Amino acid sequence: MRREFQVTFDAADPVSLGLFWAEALGYVIDPPPGSGLPPETPAGEVVEAWMAFLTGAGVPADRPRSASAIVDPTGVGPRVILQQVPEPKSAKNRVHLDVRAAQGLEGEERMAALEQECQRLVALGASRRQRFDPAPPMSAGFIVMWDPEGNEFCLD
Repeated sequence: MRREFQVTFDAADPVSLGLFWAEALGYVIDPPPGSGLPPETPAGEVVEAWMAFLTGAGVPADRPRSASAIVDPTGVGPRVILQQVPEPKSAKNRVHLDVRAAQGLEGEERMAALEQECQRLVALGASRRQRFDPAPPMSAGFIVMWDPEGNEFCLD
């Protein structure tokens, strides 16, 4: 039997990291229950709606930014939840996301598309770690990156 799943990130600042991943993946901030906000609502307005919702629900003033969630606006991809944890990231991820930015492309065309996406994500706050050129037949080439909190991911 198929199971739905969500991806969970531990984070120092779930709201900011959620905004990064929403832009990186083409996702949107999941609006608060009962808000009626459409998917095209700007992310900043959805974050404000969450802060108002949580304050109204009695969440302490130091906790409203302790979690965030992003969703695929088409409903196809998994939900991503980001939760605040007190400890900093201390080791290499055992699981990471591969952001599929060059599907169907090969060779230099593929690597050029990955470089272009890398530049876009660096402008959003990611860091480039290392490029791996194509090494057929095992690898078509990819770029290893870190999100703004140091979580490793690959452009594939």
